[in-house]
Amino acid sequence: MIPRPSSFFFCRPDRSSRFLLSCRLARRLRSGGTEATKLNLFRRFLAAHHSPLATSFRLLLAVLCSLLAVLPLKSQNLDKAVTTIDEEVTAFSYAPDGRIVFSVRRMFKTKKYDLQRDDIWIMESGGKRKRIFEGQKFTRDEKLFTYQVESFTWSPNSRIIAIQLFTTTMDPNEGGREDAPALLLLDDSGRELHPSAKGSLVMDAQSPLWFRDNQTLIYLTGADTPQGLYSLQCLNIASGPAGKSFEGRTFEGASRISGSNTAIAVERAPHFEGPPRLQRLDLLSQDDKEIATLDAYSGGLSVSPSGSKVAYFLDKEVLEIRDLTAPVRVARLRVGLGVLHWSADESHLYLKRTIEKKSADLVSFRIPDLRAYPPRAEIPVVEPEPRILLHGLTIREYGLSPDGRFIAVVLPGKRNLQIFSF
Repeated sequence: MIPRPSSFFFCRPDRSSRFLLSCRLARRLRSGGTEATKLNLFRRFLAAHHSPLATSFRLLLAVLCSLLAVLPLKSQNLDKAVTTIDEEVTAFSYAPDGRIVFSVRRMFKTKKYDLQRDDIWIMESGGKRKRIFEGQKFTRDEKLFTYQVESFTWSPNSRIIAIQLFTTTMDPNEGGREDAPALLLLDDSGRELHPSAKGSLVMDAQSPLWFRDNQTLIYLTGADTPQGLYSLQCLNIASGPAGKSFEGRTFEGASRISGSNTAIAVERAPHFEGPPRLQRLDLLSQDDKEIATLDAYSGGLSVSPSGSKVAYFLDKEVLEIRDLTAPVRVARLRVGLGVLHWSADESHLYLKRTIEKKSADLVSFRIPDLRAYPPRAEIPVVEPEPRILLHGLTIREYGLSPDGRFIAVVLPGKRNLQIFSF
């Protein structure tokens, strides 16, 4: 009797169930899929056999999986942009519905001065683009007026855009110039909204926080506060300014919790007496609750998409992450000061390793487990291994789509906007 082969590719007749399983797995392997899926199928394929050759392959696969677990993964989808906007983009932002608003630098010459007034465009999710605002036609009285768009903040329903401007105004007769931040409010068709009796601009306003009603917002203003501190002002699009919020108190920064009328803010005494305090602010009722007293604060306040965590920089090196549902649970990471964004699933953070409007590389790192520490205990600082994205490409600005499927970046130099798929 000639024995039947019992190798990696053959099964004994009494192993009919394994044979059928092997055939199904082999067909799935040939049909394609992601590398992770193929690796898992290959492991299952080997498990269906018990020959010496299959055992050797299983050992080799175990070693391979161990190496892959410790080596940084390289995203193959970030090799080529799926969309490129060949314009000098000064700022952009994803809307909650996935559209992108972006501004394009526009320069105009007068007899004595060069003026900048950026155009504003919207790109639909399908790629169609439409200019909704022409900067050349936007003027203020008889004064020379120039501005640059710095950022956009969409209303929760993706219908209104609060546009952060840096403005310069000059009286050609009297001379002198006045620089100030300002908010311009547009609907998504480009129509100017006029919440202020003085015009469409809300002067000395920045960092707007929308209410859920899509008609009211609170913004930070530094008009009557020491440098680096801000008070809060309320504004309704229909009725105009509604007065101060949390009157008499000053803050270093604030970040809204998505889907709510609540914000997380860092409060500081008017003359920087005492430590910074992390506060939960109910913007509607103007109630507050202290979350924690911080050792220090250097900016970058960012709330996670679910509102369960918050991240902020203690200094130029150390990032602190705190659990908002159990504030005693924290983690500290030595990553360097930069611009943060949360991943959609809150498993990791993205970081452009420099301050805003400067260029640097983009990395991501996993968020470690948050732990509770006794009062006055020293909290260890972890040094995570960053994963370098876009092959170390230097970027000026970046943003993530709400569904976490795309990342958009503005490149230095020509400042083109490129969108990559994860």
